[in-house]
Amino acid sequence: MNPPSSKRRRATGRATLQDVALAAGVSPITASRALRGERSVAAELVQRVTAAVAQLGYVPDPAARALASSRSNQVVVLIPLLSNALFVDLLDAAQRTLLAAGYQSLIGVTHYHPEEEEALLRTYLMNRPAGLLVTGFDRTEAARALIHGSGVPCVHVMENRGEPGLYSVGFSQQAAGHAMTAELMRRGYRRIAFAAAQLDPRTLQRAQGYREALGAAHDPALEFMDAAPSSFALGAAMFERVLNTVPDVDAIFFNNDDLAQGALLQALRLGIRVPERVAVTGFNDLTGGGQMLPPLSTVRTPRGEIGLEAARMLVALMRNEAVAEPCLDLGFELVLRESC
Repeated sequence: MNPPSSKRRRATGRATLQDVALAAGVSPITASRALRGERSVAAELVQRVTAAVAQLGYVPDPAARALASSRSNQVVVLIPLLSNALFVDLLDAAQRTLLAAGYQSLIGVTHYHPEEEEALLRTYLMNRPAGLLVTGFDRTEAARALIHGSGVPCVHVMENRGEPGLYSVGFSQQAAGHAMTAELMRRGYRRIAFAAAQLDPRTLQRAQGYREALGAAHDPALEFMDAAPSSFALGAAMFERVLNTVPDVDAIFFNNDDLAQGALLQALRLGIRVPERVAVTGFNDLTGGGQMLPPLSTVRTPRGEIGLEAARMLVALMRNEAVAEPCLDLGFELVLRESC
């Protein structure tokens, strides 16, 4: 006579936790605890459960787990773009950390639109995720209410805000923009343009840092803001636009490395010497900047470390552990190469 679990498996075609428990010779509760990595389960029992899982091809049912525990083992990660290496590096580090802690990542792409983020939150929160990783603080009031009302632990990445009850891992975008501009001024550049694309909140914070560094020397005519997505092609076009509009410009601070790299390629095509005629700097220290001609000066951002530390912070919150630094500032670094 077949046990009830076998009948269920034939009906659904899917191995159950009960099947695993029977194959391992343990109770379903012990099997569940072993799969969650609880230390109270003896190593020999964990091995038996692991062998049964492999033999049966068992895959945990996240919906059933969420129903039983009021939470799943899934973490929602919302980022603006997957085509931006900045967020790919952050996501890779976060996902590796979460997986090692027993959590699965559900990735949502907001395309820099708060309304898209709100829609994703409404969908994902219905699945009772264990935690949330969200980018920055620019969101709709409804999205803030969804996060707060869900009771789901949440960590914000790429920006910091030291408010009670908020958890964040990032750095000061404004301070980074100020530091690069101040370095260009220290090197003797006086007509410093700021060229930006995408115009998301972090870009605008860098622009504010640029303005503050220039102080009384700030000239609005030296700001070139384009809402189009950042790209090599746009960087090349903006480079020409800046030089044609402000002939006496002596440095251009691009808000992203792909813009700056596009500008350097265009300078080569046009025979314009960098930095002799005009200095060029970028932001983020993306792959390839050090191999440009000349090598690109930029701001190195700790995106991988942000992903790692944000995931660690979230794991602590999901386990109801204390977080020593709710607002963790990982800083930035000026990487000064030959383009300025």
